[in-house]
Amino acid sequence: MAAYGRPTLRDLFDESPTPHIAHPPRSHHRDFYLATDGSFRPHAADEATDARGGLGVVVETFDGERVVRLSVSDGAPDNNVAEYRALHLGLDVLATRAPADARIGLLIDHDQLAGNVNAELLSTPGSAHDPPHPVTVPPETGLHWRGIRARLSGFDEVRAARIDSGRNPAHPLANAPEQYAHVNQEPDRCVVPQASATDERVPPPSRSERGGASD
Repeated sequence: MAAYGRPTLRDLFDESPTPHIAHPPRSHHRDFYLATDGSFRPHAADEATDARGGLGVVVETFDGERVVRLSVSDGAPDNNVAEYRALHLGLDVLATRAPADARIGLLIDHDQLAGNVNAELLSTPGSAHDPPHPVTVPPETGLHWRGIRARLSGFDEVRAARIDSGRNPAHPLANAPEQYAHVNQEPDRCVVPQASATDERVPPPSRSERGGASD
């Protein structure tokens, strides 16, 4: 079941653009979907409300089964760094629950990060593609980008989609960790998709709706 009544991550992934990478009908054939979000609260707000920024993570299988949710406090220096920290956390969590040959769909509501992820994937050794643009990462991210790159290379195939923050199920988890801390106590799951999506064929609507040829 999708969190907070939103569509499953697979549906959100299907509907969203993937920067620098074509988005064909087979793009939704992922084994696992990971949505992440990071939030930043300025120090003044922290003192007034005792609230901190946070990191949100949601993992689902392609058939909509939720694997895990996390909502943790974090003290990132700005929102950009928070987004990188959230993705690093989510990939670390997913790596302990998904096999190395898994196909992964990432849902990110940060333009630069989604673009950097796909650019990195296109420029990996052995790729037939040239990097679509230079990857520039905020210096304050420290080793988090290196950790993200290491995790990306550990899966069979990864693609990042850019989604709106209002549709990101990880968004409330990141923005109110003091309210959603209970999700961290949910039973830990290691759900294996019930059927592989890899061999599924989805013809384009024009072909699937076309009748038999007339004589």
